[in-house]
Amino acid sequence: MTERVLNLATLDRPGRLDRALAEAWPDLSRSRLQALIRDGHVTVNDAVVSNPAARSAAGTVLLREPDPIDPAPMSEAIPLEIVFEDAEVIVIDKPVGLVVHPGAGHDRGTLVNALIGHCGASLSGIGGVRRPGIVHRLDKDTSGLLVVAKTDRAHQSLAEQFADHGRNGPLERAYLAFVWGVPEPKQGLVEVPLARSSTQREKIAVATAERGRHALTRYRVEAEFRDGGGETVASLLRCTLSTGRTHQIRVHMAHLRHPLIGDALYGSGYRTKSTRLEPEARAVAEELGRQALHATLLQFSHPTTGEIMRFESDLPADLARLRAALEG
Repeated sequence: MTERVLNLATLDRPGRLDRALAEAWPDLSRSRLQALIRDGHVTVNDAVVSNPAARSAAGTVLLREPDPIDPAPMSEAIPLEIVFEDAEVIVIDKPVGLVVHPGAGHDRGTLVNALIGHCGASLSGIGGVRRPGIVHRLDKDTSGLLVVAKTDRAHQSLAEQFADHGRNGPLERAYLAFVWGVPEPKQGLVEVPLARSSTQREKIAVATAERGRHALTRYRVEAEFRDGGGETVASLLRCTLSTGRTHQIRVHMAHLRHPLIGDALYGSGYRTKSTRLEPEARAVAEELGRQALHATLLQFSHPTTGEIMRFESDLPADLARLRAALEG
């Protein structure tokens, strides 16, 4: 149990109790403070206050913050490729095949299980639970860079940055994607709304503005790959996200009729494209077993220092092999 004391008279602008406490203790998120108030952990002048919207005027606030409880997901010793770690955040280069968060059919063997095992007591307790703070995700079969919060304060800061999508801050995310064909123009943007498919729940589909959520992907052709006759059969794109929708790049590229190589969910109709590849490239493409997508760049502002953190990740072995084969 941790106790914190605050003299309300020291605040510049007394107002709602939850806002006042969030201003005084920025390492606790406002939602966390609201939960603590509702659960009876806050007193003002020795009287319990359970309404987060109560007006703060004069007096002494005492917050009794319970110790973080053990996480619901189990701890597992799963090897991780750690790019950076300090007391607030950890940046992982996620391998293909690793699910980020426990869910139906994946109650163990996930990145969350691995982080609980790796971080242990250094997780300070997000929302009162000793667990890592997931602010963005990568599909199971997408590799690359991912940042996770280790504290409530870091979780709040990163969540705000990802919600802003880099419009007013330094957040930047870029992906390398191998697609069939070459988009025209070779540099542009895809801005079409996305929503859960009404017929196949595992899929995301292009939707109307009324039904879907705004989604914007910028792309640039980095390389073109030709078949034996000299015709372009595939290309490597660099995609940057201005929004963060589920399967966004995969659906947007399929919408352009240039789906990702190896994408069984959105590019199954393009499998015959592989017959145009040279034998070695065809074998590598058909054996890939996942969408050819890699999160190559991640930039954000450090939650406490404000320092711009920028990380880059080269193509993993399977995609590097694909590129070499496509280049002939």
